[in-house]
Amino acid sequence: MVPENTGGTPADSDASAHWLSARQSLAGLADGGLNIAFEAVDRHVQDGFGDRMALRCVDRRGIVDDITYGRLADLTGRFASLLQQLGVRPGDAVFTLLGREPAVYITALGTLKAGGVFCPLFSAYGPDPIRTRLRHGRGRVLVTTAQLYKRKVAQIRADLPDLEHVLVVDDPWGQHTPAGSIDFAHALEAATPMSEPPRTSPNDPALLFFTSGTTGAPKGAQHAHAAVVVHRETAQRVFGLGRQDVFWCTADPGWVTGTCYGIIAPLTAGATVVADREEFDAVRWYRLLQDQAVTVWYTAPTAIRMLMRLDSTAEGRALTDGLDLSALRLMASVGEPLNPQAVLWGEERFGRPFHDTWWQTETGGIMIANLDGMKIRPGSMGKPLPGVVADIVEHAPDGRIEQVTEPDQPGMLALKTGWPSLFRGYLGDDERYRAAFADGWYLTGDLARRDRDGYYWFVGRADDVIKSAGHLIGPFEVESALMNHPAVAEVGVAGKPDPIAGEIVVAYVSLKPGHTGDAELRRTLMSQARQRLGAAVAPRDIVFVETLPKTNSGKILRRELRTLDIQGETAANTPRPNDGGSS
Repeated sequence: MVPENTGGTPADSDASAHWLSARQSLAGLADGGLNIAFEAVDRHVQDGFGDRMALRCVDRRGIVDDITYGRLADLTGRFASLLQQLGVRPGDAVFTLLGREPAVYITALGTLKAGGVFCPLFSAYGPDPIRTRLRHGRGRVLVTTAQLYKRKVAQIRADLPDLEHVLVVDDPWGQHTPAGSIDFAHALEAATPMSEPPRTSPNDPALLFFTSGTTGAPKGAQHAHAAVVVHRETAQRVFGLGRQDVFWCTADPGWVTGTCYGIIAPLTAGATVVADREEFDAVRWYRLLQDQAVTVWYTAPTAIRMLMRLDSTAEGRALTDGLDLSALRLMASVGEPLNPQAVLWGEERFGRPFHDTWWQTETGGIMIANLDGMKIRPGSMGKPLPGVVADIVEHAPDGRIEQVTEPDQPGMLALKTGWPSLFRGYLGDDERYRAAFADGWYLTGDLARRDRDGYYWFVGRADDVIKSAGHLIGPFEVESALMNHPAVAEVGVAGKPDPIAGEIVVAYVSLKPGHTGDAELRRTLMSQARQRLGAAVAPRDIVFVETLPKTNSGKILRRELRTLDIQGETAANTPRPNDGGSS
C-alpha cells in the first residue's frame, strides 16, 4: 500500500469538495475500489462504446494501426493475465523502454489492470540511466524492442538481480528474439484475457516516475490509482476532451507527460489518441495534424520554437499554406515556460494561441493553466485550476513559511496539499519526501510570482536541476559519467541558455596533471558521456577549466560555472524536442 499523503494538512473545504465531486464522476469498481485502467478503457466498453476508436498509431511510413476501445480492453486484459502467469504480483514494478507504439499502451494499462506498478523509461537513455532506474525501482519485468535490448540492456542485465522477465516487441528490422527474453506478440496472443482482475483501492500503488535531482540517484516519485481523478478532471477542464475529440500529445511515453496525458487522461475522457512513432519533423507533424483531423494538440515549447524558426523562412511558411486545420480547436504547451512570442505566433499562424500549462512529476497532473475561454497573458503560466490552492511563499526566520502578499514579488511556488494525484513518496527516500512539505504546503522548487489579477509567472528553478528540451536533467548523473575518465579531476555541470531548448547541458571539466584539454579529449569525453547516458542527457558542450568555484566546505557552486572563462570554443548542437517532461 502507498501511504496516505503525509506532507501536511488537507486543502481547504472548497478544494476538498471539488475533488470529492470529481471522484464521484468516475465509474469506480463494483466494490468501491478504483483502477486507472478500468477508467481509461473498460468503463467505455461497459457503457457500449467498445467500437469507438481509442488509438491511432502512425508508423514511419504513415500507415495507421487503429485500435478500438474493445480491442484495447482485450489486449490489456491479455497482458494482465500474462503478468499473472509470469508470477507478477500486485505492487510489482513493470518497466517499459519503448517509443510511441501500441505495446507501450498495452503494457501501461495492462500492468495497471493487473494491480502492478507501471514505470516508463525514456528510450534514448543510455545503459547507465537504465540500470540505475531498474535497480532502484526493482523492476521485475521490462518490455522493450530487440534492438534496444541488444544495444542497451543485454550488457547490464547481470547487474539487475530483480529483473526476471524481458518481453521483446517485434521491431521493423525483424530481428530475432534475443536469448533469455520472451516474444511479446506471441505471449500476448497465447494469453487468455483476465476474467477477474485484482481489486485496487484509490491508495494502492500505480505509477512510478523517475525525475532527476541535483545530487544522488534520480528520485522515484510514487503515485496511486487516485491520480486518475485528476487525470480525467484535467482532460475535461483543461482540454475539454470528450468522445468526439482526436487528441495528440507529442510527449515521449518515457516521460510523465507521455504517460499521464499521452495515455491515461485522454482515454478516461473517451477521446481518440494519436501516437506518432517518429520524432519531430515539421512536414510530418503538419500533415498529421491535418490528415488525422486532430482537435486538441498538446506539445512542448521546444517543438513550438523549432516550428517558429522554420516559419521565419519562405520554405517554412510554405509548409502551412493550404493546410486544412479546421478541426484543430485547441493548442497547449507543457514542459517548460512558454515564451510570449510563441503564444502570439500561434495566434498569427493558426488563428488560435497556445495555452501554457504548469505541473510537475510530483503533482501528477496539471495544476495551473491558461484554460480555454480565459484571457491569456502571453508568458504567464495561467491560474490555478479549481480544487488547486496555490500561493507564493518564502521561509521565515523561525523556519516556517510565510505568504508573499505583495503582487509580482518572486518566491517559492507552493500548493496546498490534498489533491488526489499528489505523489505519495520518493521511492526509498522518506527524508527527501518530507523535505518537500512545510506547514501543509507542497514546495515545488520552482520560483514564481503572481500578478494583481492572480496570474502566475515562472521565474526559475530554486535548485540546480537543468530544464532542457522539456525535461529535467540532474547534474550529478552527468558529472558521475565524466568522472570515470582517468584524465578528469573534477566536473561541474550547469545549464546554458538556448533559444530552442531553453537550456543545454554544459560540463566544466578540471583535468588531472599531465593531461591537456584539447579537441581530441573533448571528443572522447563527449563520446563517453553519450554512450553511458544517451544523447538526450549527455552534455552538448565541454569546457576545460583550471579550477571549479566552490564553497568553503568544498561544494561546487554550479550557478557560478557560467561565469568561468571559456578555454576554447563551444559547439553546442541544436537539440531535438523531447517534448513533455514536466518539471
